[in-house]
Formats: sequence, C-alpha cells, structure tokens
Amino acid sequence: MSKLVIPAGYRMPLTNNQLQRAIELIHADFQHNLTIRLNLHRVSAPLFVDGRTGLNDDLNGVERPVAFDIPDVEADGQVVHSLAKWKRLALKRYEFKAGSGLFTDMNAIRRDEVVDNLHSIYVDQWDWEKHIEAKDRNLQYLKDTVRSIVGAMCDTAATLRNNFPALTFRPDRDVYFITTQELEDRFPHLSPAERELEICRKHRTVFLMQIGKTLKSGERHDGRAPDYDDWELNGDILMWNPVLKRAFEISSMGIRVDAAALERQLAAAGCEERRELPFHKMLLNNELPLSIGGGIGQSRLCMLLLGTCHIGEVQVSLWDEETLIGCMQAGITLL
Repeated sequence: MSKLVIPAGYRMPLTNNQLQRAIELIHADFQHNLTIRLNLHRVSAPLFVDGRTGLNDDLNGVERPVAFDIPDVEADGQVVHSLAKWKRLALKRYEFKAGSGLFTDMNAIRRDEVVDNLHSIYVDQWDWEKHIEAKDRNLQYLKDTVRSIVGAMCDTAATLRNNFPALTFRPDRDVYFITTQELEDRFPHLSPAERELEICRKHRTVFLMQIGKTLKSGERHDGRAPDYDDWELNGDILMWNPVLKRAFEISSMGIRVDAAALERQLAAAGCEERRELPFHKMLLNNELPLSIGGGIGQSRLCMLLLGTCHIGEVQVSLWDEETLIGCMQAGITLL
C-alpha cells in the first residue's frame, strides 16, 4: 500500500533540467565543503563484501542483505547496507594518520526498506570515517564535528540559492543537542517519531544523541547495531523539513566503539558470538584505529535543499503502482 504524502499546493520550484543541474551542484559543492572542514580524502569503496567477514552493516539486525554466489572465488557476496565497518578497516589499510580521514560514495540496496516519501530501497550516501586519538573520544569532539557538518550543509545551501534564486530554503546553523533520554523525559507519552517532530518543530536543527541505548521506559528510541557506534557518543542530525512539515534525518554518525564499548554493547544486544568474526577480533585486539564516522544522505540532502516532497524526484528507484499513479496525477516527476 502506498504511503505517499503530497502536500497541498506542492509544486517543484525548478524545471526538470534545472533540477539535474542543481543536484550536480549540491554533490560537488557539499563534497568539497565536507572534505575541507573534516580533512577527508576520497577513496574507492565496495558495492559488495564477503558475507563471512562481518563487514556488512547489520542495521537493526533484521534486514536481509541482497546476496549472491560468486562461483569463481567460492564465496557469497552481500550488497552492502552501509560501509560503517569497512571504512574503519580502510583507515588502517590506507594508513590514514590521526586527524585525517576518508570519504566515499556509498551505494546500497536495502530490500526490506518500507518505501515512502523519504525512503527508497536504493540508498546513496557520502560515507566518511576519520582517525582520532583516545583523547578525542568525548562529547565535545562529537559536537564540534556535528557543527562542522551542519556548517558544510549551510554553505552549500547558500551556494545553491545564489545559483537558483527560486530556491529559498535556509537551514539553521545553530544545532540543538539533546539525548534520547532527555527527549523521552520531555515527551513521555509520545512515540519516538512524534518526539522528533516536536523537538524539530521548535529547534530547526537538532542532534539527537545516544541512539541504541535502552531508555528508562524499557524501550529504545531506535535501533543501532552494537558493533560500530558507541551508543554513548553517537546520534542523528535532524532538520525541519518545511515542505513535508516533519523532522528529517540527514545523517547518522558517531564516535566508534573501542574494545570496551564493543564488549559492553555485544553483551547488551545478545550478539556475543560476533566476537569470533575477523573484524570484531581486530577491534577487541586494538588493531584498528579509533575513529569517528557516519553517513550523510545524498538524496536526502538534495530533497531538503531543493524543496522536493519525494525522494524519487532526486534519485532513480522502484516504486509501487499506487505511488506512481499518485505522483503522475499530482504532476510529480519520479526519475
């Protein structure tokens, strides 16, 4: 069943040709801004990994990867869900020094995604990872990094408005920081999604911290795999979307687990058998760099800055028949 939402009176402010040029500008400008602010360098990244390595992102632990056999190498490949673990291994392989890091274009297929205005089975992100020192594993370093990413987004939005005067969206540079527990305490009778809506309605740019932990209510605000982010030092960048009038997640990120945090979170998640996987053994033996990293949605950022109401206006994917008909009747062009 379609979950399509079309805001009353919605019209895309650019022509289809202008839209493509604007998407190109966003990709080039934001990528440049991000690399300068975080001292990152581009690397090549895999579309698929060997399923036996434990390198694929498990997301919430229930999503099925797209898998296929590769007879000539006697292995099964898995299309990545994200590159959260691979990037940390790449920091070591490519010998990135502390204070520098990598970014890459990450393309994934998430076959079990529930598609709607914001979600597609095709995921495109700027995935990034930065080598840090032990002294950087703290809340202040996390907040400073968040402010740098938001600043890069705001700079790109300004460049976009200068080139396409019909676009008017101005993201708020001031980031409001709040933990999932503080948010639950403030809105105890609301669902997690409703809490995000209320906090973003008031504070237009929000960094929601400590995702994955069990709250006082006994519930989690949202799932987060136990073996990449430290649940004490992670979060989501949320912005208010004026077209859809809702909270809009742009990025999931965090300081990554060290050996102690990995032990603690594997036990909490009941996933202690992962200790025997190659990636996890390296982590527990302190053989991988300490790092911070995340993913920034390419199509999500384009949606927000361009003022589109559906992700299919800025990326090519597959949609159900009801969504296709609804968009056609509303004059919305899905790529």
